Amino acid sequence: MRAGTLPLLVLLSCMAFNASAAKPPSESWTFTFRFENDLFANTDQHYTNGIKLSWTSPDLDRFKDLHWLQQDKAVQNAINAGLRRLPFSSDTNRQRHVTLSVGQLIFTPRDTQATQLIPDDRPYAGWLYGSVAFDTKTYNKLDSFEVQAGLTGEMSLAEQAQNLVHSIRGIPTAKGWDNQIGNELAFALIYDHKHRYIPDRDFIDKWGVDAISSVGFAVGTAFTHASAGLEVRAGWNLPADFGTSLIRPGGETSAPVDRSDPRYQDKFKSFSFHVFAAAYGRAVARDIFLDGNTFSHSHSVDKKNYVADLIIGASLSYRRFKLAYSHVLRTREFKGQSGVQKFGSVTISYTY
Repeated sequence: MRAGTLPLLVLLSCMAFNASAAKPPSESWTFTFRFENDLFANTDQHYTNGIKLSWTSPDLDRFKDLHWLQQDKAVQNAINAGLRRLPFSSDTNRQRHVTLSVGQLIFTPRDTQATQLIPDDRPYAGWLYGSVAFDTKTYNKLDSFEVQAGLTGEMSLAEQAQNLVHSIRGIPTAKGWDNQIGNELAFALIYDHKHRYIPDRDFIDKWGVDAISSVGFAVGTAFTHASAGLEVRAGWNLPADFGTSLIRPGGETSAPVDRSDPRYQDKFKSFSFHVFAAAYGRAVARDIFLDGNTFSHSHSVDKKNYVADLIIGASLSYRRFKLAYSHVLRTREFKGQSGVQKFGSVTISYTY
């Protein structure tokens, strides 16, 4: 799918926001837009497009200030009591956030002009989903519990989304969407833990390095897997966050942890630039986009049980904005796949 102008439009829209100083971290919202497409690798196959929009709330302790909670003290007290019983939430040094997300993923075979089913190639599939995540974090640890649910099949609107953009850009539309996996309401329960390792001091003035590890798992009818990975960053005035994430289950990484983040600094101190490299692996027990529908027959292929992502990229932050680009090599996801998957990922976040 080719939609290269979309990230630019979103960035321009964000720049039209109010230019006042960002609120402190305990009161700040962070909006994150992610766009992934294989156009960055000049291909149009397999995992061909992904879009995700996320909103990360302020510290939940601040929710007592919101008007809709002020109207009912009983509701406010019940919510606060419930939050304190969640894992890790009793630690007073931790921040607690809710992240709301919506997104869409699109998958196609290599030959998108064939109208007949291609048995040994990836099924046509779409995923239109929403998620709610409860995040707790300190300066160097992030734990996330997420519930993700969505629709596959025609109800995912993947065919309409891809062909609309192709039509606008004058690109031939995909002809085999009649063979996509069927409609299904699917879900996954996800846990993810990230740990940021920070040297005692920067090696030259504001130049520094850090490393962010990740472990987690997902269980559900949409996908079931265990994952682990590591991201290493090096650059000027590194952000106080948890790195740059692809569209994947797990905690929101772009929200600043505290005022040490460049997005809360003035003038030149608010500028940040770094490069990063990462590697992630998944042990896959189920993937509805390869295994096909859970409760009915559909096109499927023999998936690979172990998949790895190798990532390199760069990130730039200024004032309340953070822009990152990741270039991804993903190992074969099913038997008979022709070569590794290549795609690019753009992340734009705005803290306000």
